[in-house]
Amino acid sequence: MDESKTIGYWVEIAEYDLQVAESMLEKKHYLYVGFMCHQSIEKILKAHYVKLKKEVPPPIHKLVRLMKECKLEDILSEEQKILLADLDPLNIQARYPAYKQAIYDFLSEEKAKEILRKTKEIWRWLRTKLS
Repeated sequence: MDESKTIGYWVEIAEYDLQVAESMLEKKHYLYVGFMCHQSIEKILKAHYVKLKKEVPPPIHKLVRLMKECKLEDILSEEQKILLADLDPLNIQARYPAYKQAIYDFLSEEKAKEILRKTKEIWRWLRTKLS
């Protein structure tokens, strides 16, 4: 495995997912703002996984678990950890119809904007830690 190419791959698609989250906000698809924010952070964490362990990340989607696997728990702020915990259920719940109504009720325009803003902040921070 070419470590730098693999990290570059994860960073590139993480950035793309963040751009998709912005598009979803513009189109008022708030459910998918949360989902794509989750996806973006998941992928930037997988880049960290590759950097740390020099292997392909496992097919897991839990952000809190990935954070721990990447040994980032001690350097993330409490606010950042809370964001990861808040984003975690948006991955699963956005995929299943039974949960969609609960997310629709939760994700107002203001909440979606806040999630996107916080996601961009942690994304940039995590990106700098890859250098």
